[in-house]
Amino acid sequence: MNLPKESRPSILIVDDEDQVRRLIRSTFEEAGYRVTEASNGKDALTQYRMAPTDLVITDILMPDQDGLECITTLRRESPHVKIIAITGGSDMIGVLGFLDVAKMLGAHRTLQKPFEMKSLLAAAESALQT
Repeated sequence: MNLPKESRPSILIVDDEDQVRRLIRSTFEEAGYRVTEASNGKDALTQYRMAPTDLVITDILMPDQDGLECITTLRRESPHVKIIAITGGSDMIGVLGFLDVAKMLGAHRTLQKPFEMKSLLAAAESALQT
């Protein structure tokens, strides 16, 4: 991506696992994106309100405030933001899985962990173009 730094798409990565955040961050920075991080939904909303991003990639199962709550609040406060939900959790909520619920709440794309970074990059590019 050969855009000036300030015009490159910005991404907020929300995951309670440091290693996952670092891996996603380095992948997106290498691809030319501007990246910020948060370790839970509560911190993510605070950061987003101070400095909105073009895309939010959020884990679903996190302490303090989970990704489903984060998606719901982001969708209500900033309907235009693009959201990708990710999770390694496979528990069911009724007959729906976490990723199905995330999609119903407004996530543009969903990915089950573990996933390949190229799949996440492709999902991000797709979400940003819609």
